[in-house]
Amino acid sequence: MIAKKIVMLVALGVGAALMARQSLPQQSASQMGAAAEQSPAQQGTTQQAATQHAAPQPAGKADARGDVAAHLPGTRAEDLRPTPVAGIYELTRGTDIAYVTADGKYAFSGDLFELSSNNNLTEQHRRELRVKQIAAFPESQMLIFGPQSPKYTVTVFTDVDCPYCRKLHSQIAEYNRLGVRVRYLLYPRNGPNTTSWTKAEQVWCSTDRNDALTRAKLGQELKAKPCADNPVARSYALGRDFALEGTPAIIMPDGELLPGYVPPDVLVKHLQDGG
Repeated sequence: MIAKKIVMLVALGVGAALMARQSLPQQSASQMGAAAEQSPAQQGTTQQAATQHAAPQPAGKADARGDVAAHLPGTRAEDLRPTPVAGIYELTRGTDIAYVTADGKYAFSGDLFELSSNNNLTEQHRRELRVKQIAAFPESQMLIFGPQSPKYTVTVFTDVDCPYCRKLHSQIAEYNRLGVRVRYLLYPRNGPNTTSWTKAEQVWCSTDRNDALTRAKLGQELKAKPCADNPVARSYALGRDFALEGTPAIIMPDGELLPGYVPPDVLVKHLQDGG
């Protein structure tokens, strides 16, 4: 996973700079009154536009991002943006964020905080990136369980064989009753060429996909055969881009990632509180 791998940024004429992204601990799903499977650490923050904190380019001066990108092979100017710290640029790859110096000699990982407000500017941007990428994923390629007039919508990466995914789905009627519309993205966490991947494809290729998902999570064998036109690879790639380390993974409307199972009442309370 991106979050656990060392990303190498090679500066031209300088050598290699190694950085390992380390997420700041966030309240886990178990701390929210639930158990989680291999939960990724995340840091909750207030939602603000991170662009408000980016240092503005001096009037009349050319965009310096092109010069910075020139030091980093494979990097485009649009992958970079200035930070409030002079000489430091944010480098984005998917939802993975690191920081580089303007001369391209150094790179480091970690979260950038604005101390006066205690806002985690890095996490703010991660959330914005998740919202943008989720919005680009068609609902026609999701499995949706929702009430007639939903109050909230969350997006959940789910694995057919994951015990806590099954626990969440066993309460889908209660989530719906409380006004939560659940959009599932199929995410067989062990990857391609696994039994869970085949089951995910069978779910999608069934005549009644929602019913097939429910039956699969009950451990029932599906008769449908995997079909070529299915979104499993795409939703799996999106989950990898989000550096998911376990399922279920709940993406809130503001892009916050809640790792693991969250009970219906706890989830609704978090949504009501602005999560």
